[in-house]
Parts: sequence; C-alpha cells; structure tokens
Amino acid sequence: MPKIKIKWNSERLLSFSAMSISFITLIIFIYQTNLMSKQNYLSIMPYLDFSQTRDFENHVYEVKLENHGIGPAIIESATIVYQNKRHNLSDYNNELYTFLRSMVPALDSLQNVSSSTLDKGMAIPANTEYTILSVKGPPEDYQLIQEGIKKLIEEGMDYEIVYKSIQDEHWLIHNNSEGPKKLD
Repeated sequence: MPKIKIKWNSERLLSFSAMSISFITLIIFIYQTNLMSKQNYLSIMPYLDFSQTRDFENHVYEVKLENHGIGPAIIESATIVYQNKRHNLSDYNNELYTFLRSMVPALDSLQNVSSSTLDKGMAIPANTEYTILSVKGPPEDYQLIQEGIKKLIEEGMDYEIVYKSIQDEHWLIHNNSEGPKKLD
C-alpha cells in the first residue's frame, strides 16, 4: 500500500493555520457563550428570606419576606407545618394571620393588625420586602402576638415557601434552611 506524502508549501501551511485558528475560535466562542449563560442565570436569581421584626419599645411585631436576589421571586405555594400536619396556606385565604387565629383564637382580640396574602403567582421584586403580618398598637397586643407565635413554634410550627424565578427554576425556603434550596 503506497503512502501518501503531503508536500508542505506556503499555501497549504497557510490553509492549515487558518483552519486551526477557526477551530480554536469556535471552542472559545462556545466557552464564552456558556459563561454568559451562567452569568445570566445568576443575574436573575431570586433569593427569598423570611424575617421577623420585634420592636418592644414601639410595640411592633412584623413578619416579612425579603428578596435579596437580583430577579423577582414568584410565589408557587406557602405551607405551614404544625404538629407534624401540613396546612396549605391557600386553605386559610393565603393569609398567615388567618392561620394563626385558627390555632390561637385569642389573637382575634388584636386591634391594629395588617395582613397580606401569599397568593400563587404573586411576584416579590428584587431587593424589596413584603410584609405578611404587622401588629402595631398597645403593649398588650404586642405581648399577645409574641406569646402566641412563641407557643406555636414551641409546639413545632414550621413554614415552607416554594417560589420560582422568571426562568422557571423552583426554590424552597423553610425556617431551618440556610438559604434557598433548588428543587428539581
């Protein structure tokens, strides 16, 4: 079998160099596109956090969801786990306060309560906070809400909030998490 011998002249060397450079450029382009895709993903990730404000001096108690991320967080579901039983917040008109009153009837006597819903599809914009429950008023109201929630937590109350990003990636937070957990 005869061997083919390639004669290298300047034209063939130049053609081979151009093809090699084109191939290397293609690899770099694919790598950069992958990096840009990852950067885009991170640039719109919502990062929800649950917070409580206890201001004894001004008799203010607040429960908030804060979005520390860059993109909006779209609520999918809110669940309260109490005494090993799951309570979907939609069964309580999507209001935390309605759930709390059903478990601690004495909370009906609170005078200055502001309550917001956690409806499915509601978006919490980036770098904002959303007040779910606010009790402002006399010291008795502050004491009552503090004691009521403390009692429920001691009896095993937990929360789970599932939300998604605008790229339809789903996340879960609960009171024992150290940040959002990505769901499959």
